[in-house]
Amino acid sequence: MSTSVSHEQARRILDAGIAKADEIGQPMNIAIVDDGGHLVAFGRMDGAIRASIDISTRKAVTSVLMNAPTAALTDLVQPGAELYGLEHTAGGMVAFGGGVPLHRDGELVGAVGVSAGSVAQDVEVATAAAAALGD
Repeated sequence: MSTSVSHEQARRILDAGIAKADEIGQPMNIAIVDDGGHLVAFGRMDGAIRASIDISTRKAVTSVLMNAPTAALTDLVQPGAELYGLEHTAGGMVAFGGGVPLHRDGELVGAVGVSAGSVAQDVEVATAAAAALGD
């Protein structure tokens, strides 16, 4: 079995994210990357803001690099916190919600990044998308 998210799985994750974004009425940019942070699938829904194309991809890459949801980084990067300045490393990490790692059998296989709504909406869509990984 592959140690990375497959194209078929990435498409399923993308479709689940689009379905959730449609359900909440917020067009999104959704990026799925493999365990090396390389893009496997991407969707820009009609009406999703263009700035979020890059942001969604960076959220997914950040989630892979840190093996953590990007929302978990927010408090850690504030002035005086132990990871202050992290977002300026690795080509520009994103330290707010919307990136969710993808795990299979406890192993990191990729991540999904979502952007174009509020942070809460991005997290909601990313979480729903990640749940579609399956086997």
